[in-house]
Amino acid sequence: MSKTLKIAVVGLGARGVGLLKLVIYNQKDIEVVAVCDTYEDRVKDMQALAKLKLRKEPRGYVDYKEIIEKEKDLDAVVIATSWEVHTNIAIDFMNAKIPVGIEVGGAYDINECYRILECYEKTKTPYMMLENCCYGELELSTLKMVQEGLFGDVVHCKGGYKHDLRDEIAFGKTNRHYRLEEYKKRNAEIYPTHSIGPISKILNITYGNKFDTLSSFASPSLGLKNYVATRKDKYPEIAYLENVKFTQGDIITTVITCANGETIELELDTTLPRHYSRGWEVRGTKATVTEELKKLYIDTDAKMRVKTKSLFYMKKKYPHRIWKWYRRKGVRGGHGGMDYLVLNAFFDAVRKGDGYMPIDVYESLTWMVVTALSAASIKEGGKPQEFPDFTKGAWKTRKQQGSGFYFLEK
Repeated sequence: MSKTLKIAVVGLGARGVGLLKLVIYNQKDIEVVAVCDTYEDRVKDMQALAKLKLRKEPRGYVDYKEIIEKEKDLDAVVIATSWEVHTNIAIDFMNAKIPVGIEVGGAYDINECYRILECYEKTKTPYMMLENCCYGELELSTLKMVQEGLFGDVVHCKGGYKHDLRDEIAFGKTNRHYRLEEYKKRNAEIYPTHSIGPISKILNITYGNKFDTLSSFASPSLGLKNYVATRKDKYPEIAYLENVKFTQGDIITTVITCANGETIELELDTTLPRHYSRGWEVRGTKATVTEELKKLYIDTDAKMRVKTKSLFYMKKKYPHRIWKWYRRKGVRGGHGGMDYLVLNAFFDAVRKGDGYMPIDVYESLTWMVVTALSAASIKEGGKPQEFPDFTKGAWKTRKQQGSGFYFLEK
């Protein structure tokens, strides 16, 4: 494979544009040869941006299947479309033997996951979920401490997606954002991977450990209704939503049990007034880190005493080597720099060409299926749902390469 990777970006909404700009402005060894979106104006805008920056215009498409037919020397594709069409697009590219980096999103049903698995096992085309939070500074600092034994035995983890998205959802028609339709028709933990991804790395999920059961519970859905009712006079473009029934609960609480005994609590909280947080919390016998309190608590030899430190101290005292490198190189890109790191990891793995992905298909599917299981659990009043084992028992002996992140590893 050539040193310069030729890639396509499919899906040019806010997320796709963010990733595309990151490549255009920061990746000299990546050539964007094709961009695609069903909205032609988005395609033209990104072609113009690339030409302005790189003096070279990628070819534009409104049908991703034409990319597969016409771009014969493509090395990889980045898929950032709406959640609903992720799987079909990914499978088509995998069948064409084009490595897939896919944006986060939960599965609509278990069968969706099995379709991806069947395609992967038939084609062996690399598939990686681009879960940027696995490369967050706090998450990687925690992972380093856990791997070095500083947390002792980890027994419980928490995480969530806690983000006031009422404006993004309510103005979805105006902004052509898919999230609006999701909140009208679904009631589930629809965005689990920002937390369950890093937690899985902490607990070695699919590598000697696995998720056993899941139970989910939904609060009433009132936040968006109130948001529209109190703003429709000032913003008449959302008045049509006044009589729309939103099914997505304002708060989704999910509890997961693991084969090795650990427990996990997830919370989705996006339609009520609040501050942003991923609710990161890891509890071990020797230490606790909690994002909400912005503290690290470390056990000492003294009776009934712990050291209380700030998260700033933790990240400085226990930096993961990826972030040591990143600080020297210069942090850039969106979401505090995580986007650059996850894309770099994907491109690095594609370039190596050994088929290994730092977030592989088995991990990706295990995280995606959380959404499908939570929907089923909520419908059944919180009844526990059993996790499918996509590894077919191999989780007991599967080994990660290096630290499990590949990036910067020899």
